[in-house]
Amino acid sequence: MPFPRLPGRRVTALLAAAACMSAVLAVCGPAATAAPGAGAGAGATASPTITVPAAGSHGFPFQAEDPALLATKGYVEREFLFGGTATAYNRNGTFGSDGRWQVTPGTQAPYQSRMLVRYPSDPAKFNGTVLVEWFNVSGGIDAQADWTTMREEILRSGYAYVGVSAQQLGVNATGDYPGLKAWDQARYGTLNHPGDQYSYDIFSQAAQALRTPDGPNPLGKLRFTKLLGVGESQSAMRLTTYVNAVAPVARVYDGYLIHSNMAAPPPLNADPAETMPNPTLIRTDLRVPTFVVLTETDMTFHVTARQPDSATVHTWELAGTSHADQWLLTTGQPVYERMFGKPVPSRDCGAGTAPINDGPAHYSLNAALSAVNRWMRGGPAPATGALLTMQGNAPVRDPATGLARGGIRLPDVTVPTRTLTGQRYAEGAAALFCGLFGATDPWNGDADPWDRHNAGDPSNPTAPQTAEPVLRQLYPTHTDYVNKVRAAAWTSVFRGFLTPADARTIVTAAQNSAVGG
Repeated sequence: MPFPRLPGRRVTALLAAAACMSAVLAVCGPAATAAPGAGAGAGATASPTITVPAAGSHGFPFQAEDPALLATKGYVEREFLFGGTATAYNRNGTFGSDGRWQVTPGTQAPYQSRMLVRYPSDPAKFNGTVLVEWFNVSGGIDAQADWTTMREEILRSGYAYVGVSAQQLGVNATGDYPGLKAWDQARYGTLNHPGDQYSYDIFSQAAQALRTPDGPNPLGKLRFTKLLGVGESQSAMRLTTYVNAVAPVARVYDGYLIHSNMAAPPPLNADPAETMPNPTLIRTDLRVPTFVVLTETDMTFHVTARQPDSATVHTWELAGTSHADQWLLTTGQPVYERMFGKPVPSRDCGAGTAPINDGPAHYSLNAALSAVNRWMRGGPAPATGALLTMQGNAPVRDPATGLARGGIRLPDVTVPTRTLTGQRYAEGAAALFCGLFGATDPWNGDADPWDRHNAGDPSNPTAPQTAEPVLRQLYPTHTDYVNKVRAAAWTSVFRGFLTPADARTIVTAAQNSAVGG
């Protein structure tokens, strides 16, 4: 795999990319670890004032979902502004790798931010859980990475969703693809973000606004029972800091789904000299669950922060997946086209290189959401998954297929038709984007430069090549292929790594394919 062999400058570039993108952070003592539930909302979190924004020049919110899709699924979308006084936090003592950090209140500043809300129009279809997503700003604007990844499971299972503009860049960014205020001054001109050291309390206050609304209720007539904090990539890294430092003080969330974090999280304050423990684990003394889900790409940067499953922390490592992938791009693109009147420009990953990863990460995240929802309601913890086989910071690959060994293995990996990897060889500026999107090496028998198996690095055209598997030898008949996919899909359901709905989707796709014979 590439990373152990790459020059230092390329590793640095990829680390920077992983820390900053996906489109592609009072007193905390032992007594402060009481669970939300009866005690939720009883911590040190203020209740902000909630207002409704003006219609603005566009007449719809930034990152608004397709109204026809939401109507078909029986969902409504609303937007609210919320604000008040936000508090920053300072360290109280040394921050250790175990994540059991203590903090004290720091400076305060006035703020106003916004939340984008979606929920079933029929209260009878609401399952009682609200996902609160920390919007990802790695691309310079608010991005709803986890909504996009888990949208199918959210809509079909009756979750409510709240996306929060927690960070300054999403509010203030300018350029061809601007942030909130520049995109619609009439709608968002009153927003005021004092800096990312306040982002943690802003994320807490968003939850408190749902618990004790001061103004219009963002969820209308719905009455929820659980709030789940979620975030991907940079947002997942900030949630790592939040869980370890702020969650014991705020006590407003009933659980956390951390999707694709790294070994060292962002700091609490704006001091560039502040360093965080590397590695940083998730604290295990909270009484609410934290579920960490990692792709192959993430493990390159996370492996030193591995920790065993415990009563309150579980981790999945996903074979054949990448930090961002084709599902994220395809599902999210219509939202950007509607906002900006043009598509987000594609990135050139190099002539003759493999397509980006089109693997099963979204299926795994759907199952993870279902699992953590049961867990924080007193049900069983998520299934314990096998770990990816790592050599240093690189996944070990099967020499016959190029697929990573170990990890959670859905049908795309157990009944493969292509090499899926979370890594990609990329030079220069392309490394900042393409290095996070992995690669797909089709086994189709054509003569293109990617119709082969790369034994060392499936995304590097200069690495030694070996013959790829021959599909007709793996699956002598179409029926044989479909039967193997069906068995693999329902085995994954039985083990807790796939939802029944997604198993049916996977089997139907196999039936409609031309694989076999």
